[in-house]
Amino acid sequence: MMASFGHGTRRHPHTRGRTWSRSGPDRATLGIIGAICAVAGFFVLGIVLGPVAMVCGWLAMGRSWAGGSRSAPALVALILGAIDTLLALVWLAGPAPGYGMF
Repeated sequence: MMASFGHGTRRHPHTRGRTWSRSGPDRATLGIIGAICAVAGFFVLGIVLGPVAMVCGWLAMGRSWAGGSRSAPALVALILGAIDTLLALVWLAGPAPGYGMF
């Protein structure tokens, strides 16, 4: 009785394990944000929005490939973000002047 000093686990049953902050966006929101960034990256700032979409998609997937909890927007964000980044890098490293077809 005296050893616990009133700090039992009855009031806070989830404090014994690892607890995460609930102030950030959840996985569904990250997936939607990533998908929007990936689609917008095809039109403007692909070199910036592509990696942002990939990071949002990866975080929305729970930072792992395993498991069935992957949502469609997260997978779309990851794949389109990778394509977007690749296209932006190809565009930036385009052919040197004077070596074109004409």
